[in-house]
Order: sequence, then structure tokens, then C-alpha cells
Amino acid sequence: MFTMPTPTNLLIAILLVFCLTVGVLLWIFALVDCLRNEPSEGNEKLLWTLVIVFTSFLGAVVYLVLRRPKRIQQCGGKPA
Repeated sequence: MFTMPTPTNLLIAILLVFCLTVGVLLWIFALVDCLRNEPSEGNEKLLWTLVIVFTSFLGAVVYLVLRRPKRIQQCGGKPA
């Protein structure tokens, strides 16, 4: 039989869906930013792309915190 979810379970489900959605969007943003804006010389673009793809959310956060500000400063590019 189907039972109605309790308000606590419903709130937990909504928060979980929200967190997963934000994580996926952040991952996609970091991947697109890396592929479009990283300089093509050397292997940095490939390395960062692999880090973002294989470590998912953690790799995206590391890229956005460590590499993106440095790349913007070096290349003089505007943040996307």
C-alpha cells in the first residue's frame, strides 16, 4: 500500500534533489569553461578536462577555485 510521506522525508527528498541539481550544473559549467577557455598550448586543457570528468563534483570545485582565477589573470580573459 502507498503511504503519504512525512513532511521530514519530503523535505529531505527536496533538499537531495536540489543539491544533486546544483552539483551537476556546477560540473557542467566547469567542464564547458575548461573546454572553451583554457589555452590550447601544452597539456593543461587535457589534464584539467580529465580531472573534471573523472572526479566529477570535486574536480569541478578544484578547477573553479584553483585554476580558473589563475587562467583569467594570465590570459586577461573575462570570467564567463
